[in-house]
Amino acid sequence: MGIFIVLTSVLIAVSLLIIWVSNTFNQFQVLIIRINEAEANIDAVLRKRFDLLNKSIDVIKGNTKTEDDVLSQIVKLRSRKLSNFDLDRKLYDGLKEFEKYKAEYPKLKNVESFMKIDIALNESEAEIVAFRKYYNDIITDYNKLVKSFPTNLIALIFKFKSKLYFDGKDRNDEIVDDFKL
Repeated sequence: MGIFIVLTSVLIAVSLLIIWVSNTFNQFQVLIIRINEAEANIDAVLRKRFDLLNKSIDVIKGNTKTEDDVLSQIVKLRSRKLSNFDLDRKLYDGLKEFEKYKAEYPKLKNVESFMKIDIALNESEAEIVAFRKYYNDIITDYNKLVKSFPTNLIALIFKFKSKLYFDGKDRNDEIVDDFKL
């Protein structure tokens, strides 16, 4: 009778442990899916922004007498494969250059195609801000699981690592790992 109680207790404890591990693993998987979704949304907006800046090159060249390489950063990006973090930084530089042309050549404000691009770029900025916030909120939840006990044990077993926030920092910045086993 005593061995039956011990075996039942062990079986219940092992079952509860398996349920907890499965539940925690599934929490990680849900967050990873949401991270991938947020990255896809950010990617779509960044590609849209890239296309708009790319279209603006011909409009700027056609309506100004500039001999400069217009939006040279954008031209260089055409054949490069970049992460969303790097692409965002490069496109931000392109936006600053776009704004410079808008300020230097006031007659561009009278060109309908230029103004449509300007409006679309402003809309894309609002979208990217929203998607960055969504992404960073998910990353916060994910990193909490990675760093908090006892879920950090599951992260260690399944090699889930902390992720960077989408905050415009250099992609090579290190993640501060306050807690290591």
